[in-house]
Amino acid sequence: MERKLKAKLTNGSFGEVAPGHSRRMKAIRSTGNKSTERRFRGLLVQARVRGWFLNPPGLPGKPDVIFPASRVVVFLDGCYWHGCPRCGHVGEVNKPYWSAKIQGNKDRDARNTRALQDAGYQVLRFWEHELAESPALCVEAVRRSIEPALPST
Repeated sequence: MERKLKAKLTNGSFGEVAPGHSRRMKAIRSTGNKSTERRFRGLLVQARVRGWFLNPPGLPGKPDVIFPASRVVVFLDGCYWHGCPRCGHVGEVNKPYWSAKIQGNKDRDARNTRALQDAGYQVLRFWEHELAESPALCVEAVRRSIEPALPST
């Protein structure tokens, strides 16, 4: 845990956290997430969009998907962890810590987006709720971004 985040906690720890809650938080993974990455991968396959790879190594921010031929990267942002303006929220327990944590995630996302853009990548970001509510719009945004690199038929 970062020192500045730890300072937001009473006595530097989460205190009395229910074991069930602790187990649930530890189970959250940054990749391979059923509700986002797998859904998006399925959408790409169903729409017959090709030329992509999952979790490319060595790029700032660890994008979820890359289209190397068109230099497009895709991030699938969870509404809670990335501070969605529509449905993200901060719980009441340890609020200063979680507010700082989520703000830090947002700042890191912005830095990584800039770094990728400076390196010549187009960056697409989709919120978790966008994939659930408007999957066709997400796929269409990807198609529009990669189309110039697709061979003409």
